[in-house]
Amino acid sequence: MKNLKLDDFTKYKFLSNVNLSPNEDFACFVVHEPNTEDNNYYSNLWLYNIKENKYSKLTSFNKESKFIWLEDGENIIFSSVRDDKDKEKLEKGEKFTQFYKINIYGGEAEKFFRIPLNVGAIKEINEEKFIFTAQYNPVEFDLESLSEEEKSKELKRRKEEKDYEVIDEIPFWSNGGGFTNKKRNRLYIYDVKTNKCEAITEELMTIGAFNLNEDKSKLVFIANTFKDRSPITDNIYIYHVEDKNLEKLMESEEFSYAYADFINEDNIILLGSYMNRYGINENNKFYKLNLKTREMSCITPNFETSTWNSVGSDCRYGGSPSVKRDGEYLYFITTEGYSSHLNRISLEGTIEKIIEGNGSVDSYSVKNEKVLFVGLRDLKLQELYMLNEKEEFQITDFNGWINKEIKLSKPERLNVLTAPEVLIDGWVLKPVDFDENKKYPAILDIHGGPKTVYGEVFYHEMQYWANEGYFVFFCNPRGSDGRGNEFSDIRGKYGTIDYDDIMRFTDEVLNKYTNIDKDRVGVTGGSYGGFMTNWIIGHTDRFKAAASQRSISNWISKFGTTDIGYYFVDDQQGGTPWNDPDKLWWHSPLRYADKAKTPTLFIHSDEDYRCWMAEALQMFTALKYHGVDSRICLFKGENHELSRSGKPKHRIRRLEEITNWFKHYLK
Repeated sequence: MKNLKLDDFTKYKFLSNVNLSPNEDFACFVVHEPNTEDNNYYSNLWLYNIKENKYSKLTSFNKESKFIWLEDGENIIFSSVRDDKDKEKLEKGEKFTQFYKINIYGGEAEKFFRIPLNVGAIKEINEEKFIFTAQYNPVEFDLESLSEEEKSKELKRRKEEKDYEVIDEIPFWSNGGGFTNKKRNRLYIYDVKTNKCEAITEELMTIGAFNLNEDKSKLVFIANTFKDRSPITDNIYIYHVEDKNLEKLMESEEFSYAYADFINEDNIILLGSYMNRYGINENNKFYKLNLKTREMSCITPNFETSTWNSVGSDCRYGGSPSVKRDGEYLYFITTEGYSSHLNRISLEGTIEKIIEGNGSVDSYSVKNEKVLFVGLRDLKLQELYMLNEKEEFQITDFNGWINKEIKLSKPERLNVLTAPEVLIDGWVLKPVDFDENKKYPAILDIHGGPKTVYGEVFYHEMQYWANEGYFVFFCNPRGSDGRGNEFSDIRGKYGTIDYDDIMRFTDEVLNKYTNIDKDRVGVTGGSYGGFMTNWIIGHTDRFKAAASQRSISNWISKFGTTDIGYYFVDDQQGGTPWNDPDKLWWHSPLRYADKAKTPTLFIHSDEDYRCWMAEALQMFTALKYHGVDSRICLFKGENHELSRSGKPKHRIRRLEEITNWFKHYLK
């Protein structure tokens, strides 16, 4: 068995977006793999033949990640850039999405149609019409109708406009999306015969989830319309495909919808929250909306579980919806404890757990109750599984070499009572080749969110540190997901009960694992974990080194500089810079930076608009000003997702920076 190397993640395969064919005989899914030469990720479609129990590569141009099955069950359409002329046009600033069609029984992919917009999600209405979302920008338009001279002038204008950003609304940028002023996610219908696109929503309306009914005659979607400031609530609409009629279903706008779909012709099933008990992090409930009476009623009044997968890992790439309909059931993922599971709910509100095992359900597909899913199980990386009468059968073996060839440390669970009736989950990884006669350094790793969880799944950075001779320990303090609304609610309490939980967990780890050298313990974390790292160094000197990643240091500056700051800070900290600046400052790690003595590394990205780089720069400046050894490594062209989906070389450098910092100070 070999030791895990820092860059071994570049050999991992990441799976996403599994989808069964309409006839249930096949499934298509995406396989992503890091490529250090091009410093990006290759993505290709793979096909699983269920009857023959065989899987094979379907495309090989390395850019295929978005696809849908056509209703004939034999053809898949996907978007890609496959020729040099298209590459040149895109480089010049033209906006379009080229779709290809491939038959699963053989033959090359053929050009199917081109839409003169950057298409997001797309669904088939019939063989001649498709409905899709695309980002609408009022200063850009279809170039196809222009003469070559007009096109050249327009492209020149667009190039010049890149030197300016005009902003008159908030949010003005989004993490991973850049500047967003007046850009909206708009709904369109594309006609294959006429090669024309028709917008079906207005310019200032932005679209969330959308779904067609069984006979494709109606569309339900979530949207909000705004000017100046985007609200945190939205509404629900139906679009009638034949008569092109758009109707708003609910008058109230005091609700946040997460999902909407037709469960039958008379009812829509909804997932959402009024946010009136626990704020923006309140767990969603299920509702049914009667289309005849327009009455909405909650069908899960006592449901307190989160309806998404918040189990953390740095071994995923590509996404997939967490809620899907099959027949008269709505399937959804929940995070419970430290694992995520697949469930289904009927219109009457009866919930049944479909996938129960520990670990993480990352992607799934259901057709007539047949279930395939991509999961993280034990210390395995992602693989494709089939469910048969609640028993899981592993189908693929893309990443089996890790468990056969590499030394791994199995998480040892440690539950700690941190306050009366508060028992938190935590884990310890021993160094591989652990020797009970030796003393070892240790690293405390704090998750983001705060409403996420650590679990017993593969985490590359932690396994790497265990292979480098470190104890690694981590926990789910109050504020974490998986334990209901009350446990996750730390509004107005950041840096208090959560900090106490983490410190008491640390005490218990050091008391129980006597092979840890208490004088060689470091701390790190990202996002909320970066906030907590910044908070810790201003409140204790027990850690000999810290690595603060994509952090928050000042709630006042975060309010006005980030994509979610204007509502997140008010909701989570209980104040704004005007109505309670003292409270925001009290909860800001920057306030306590003059007390810090811990050598601290800051990792941040210059396009992180969720926790903007000013947060790291302020804390770094404060430490330097007060004579504390510190260093900042700023990654250009990266955003908040650096550790999970950043460019492969940047992910290598990030982990090198953190590891070298700890090696220096924890030696």
